[in-house]
Amino acid sequence: MNAPPGLKYSKTHEWVAVDGDIATVGITAFAVELLSDVVNIELPAVGRSLQQGEPFGEIESVKHVSDLYAPVSGTVVAVNTELADRLESLGRDPYHNGWMIKLRMERPADVDRLLDAAAYEAHCAAESH
Repeated sequence: MNAPPGLKYSKTHEWVAVDGDIATVGITAFAVELLSDVVNIELPAVGRSLQQGEPFGEIESVKHVSDLYAPVSGTVVAVNTELADRLESLGRDPYHNGWMIKLRMERPADVDRLLDAAAYEAHCAAESH
């Protein structure tokens, strides 16, 4: 597994790219692998307020349905509405075209509670055993 450096990661397998007070959120390649065949995704509406750790949507694979969790608190300012029609982009490019939502962060310090790439990879290795 190769978690891109420069991003932050949650233990629930969401990634965050921070640009000022905007956090772009998606799920990691590790999560996509665990899910395997993704068949549906439900994302929140623009304007929804989320707290760190709160579910913001669901992702469904042929195996099961999983909640998606907000890695930081904030208000949804953009949703990747094309993702539902291009679920294959999660497998091909989860860190760019596979982004899910953009949040205007309420507390940028939330990012400090997330994992860096090395810590996330160690977390995934421990979870795999």
